Amino acid sequence: MTTKASTESRTAPAGFLSRGFRPFFLGSAVLAAVAIPVWVAAYSGWLTFAQDALTLEWHTHELIFGYSGGVVAGFALTAVPNWTGRLPVSGRPLAGLFALWIVGRMALLSAPWIGAGAAAVLDAAFPIILSGYLLREIIAAGNLRNLPIAGLVSALALANVLWHTARILEWDVALAERCGLAVVALLISIVGGRVTPSFTHNWLMKTGRDAAMPMMTGLDKLALAVTAAALAAWAAVPQATATGLLLLAAGAALAARLVRWRGWQTVSEPLVLILHIGYLWMAAALVLLGLSAVWPDHVDPQTALHALTAGAIGTMTLGVMTRAALGHTGSPLAAGGATIAIYVLVSAGALLRFVSGMATESYVTLLIISGAMWSGAFALFVVSYGPCLVRPLRPVQGRIDETE
Repeated sequence: MTTKASTESRTAPAGFLSRGFRPFFLGSAVLAAVAIPVWVAAYSGWLTFAQDALTLEWHTHELIFGYSGGVVAGFALTAVPNWTGRLPVSGRPLAGLFALWIVGRMALLSAPWIGAGAAAVLDAAFPIILSGYLLREIIAAGNLRNLPIAGLVSALALANVLWHTARILEWDVALAERCGLAVVALLISIVGGRVTPSFTHNWLMKTGRDAAMPMMTGLDKLALAVTAAALAAWAAVPQATATGLLLLAAGAALAARLVRWRGWQTVSEPLVLILHIGYLWMAAALVLLGLSAVWPDHVDPQTALHALTAGAIGTMTLGVMTRAALGHTGSPLAAGGATIAIYVLVSAGALLRFVSGMATESYVTLLIISGAMWSGAFALFVVSYGPCLVRPLRPVQGRIDETE
């Protein structure tokens, strides 16, 4: 595999609606910054008037399908035009897509009053339309290499439909939640496995060091295949011993990939280092989920789950969002104090959330502190990156670094 920087000679429409990453990264960050505090407040009994809406189901759905779905949309709507050479969604069509995403968020909050059926229709519209657009663009361009990405976005939309179906029929929504998380985890494993070695290669070249980097060897393909099998098994039968063994193998395989990318050489470049940390969280989460299946008396499944959600998903998505916001708005690719604070907060919040699962008497206190730190990272992203996401594109060529 070789590294390619796809460039655009066309001048994009100026401002907030010029590219998908702008509204969706900003909107997703606002959701993550607000959702955790309000849910913790409801869970702790401080928002009794809203407890019918701010349930554990709402909390889980919004972080899987709301936040993660928004970040996936921002990434895909920005990357697909570079993959296919076709025009991006911008202007009014992009505004329409973003409005649909917002409507979905409002529908979930309003479900106790408008009904589960109406909420399902309003929320499912956005991911279904998004997946249809991505499939159309990739197939029309003959860009079959990235068809699995579009397929996974479609799978995320189907998992969302399954969640709403289970809720309407009063079934357990846990299967749909695991399906959604499995899709997001696999997307991170694939996309993170592209951008992390690619950006590391670029950084090592810039600093004059040996930049040789394995991009997609037989080991990488095997690791992704095992990860896909393990996540599928976890979604279906999470506590089976065979599932646990598959998860352990997948975690080890992703860790082997990560070691080959030499992340320790990027300590002086936080924009690259955070991607290695996010991928390390992914490998660790799979190992912990595996241990929770084969050794359930010693590793709590919910504690392991938060290594995946708060750790891997939170850290990796923020790493991608910060770099994209800088690189695609003409800002210098350098991590300032606010960016470093974002990385520290999300990593520390995830670690404390993991630790809180093993606590007993101090669980609620640790939950509140970890939630404040994790959400604080996203609030700081909104404050520090919001201006560059809203302002017009600077007069430089934009690019997306991508592996071929």
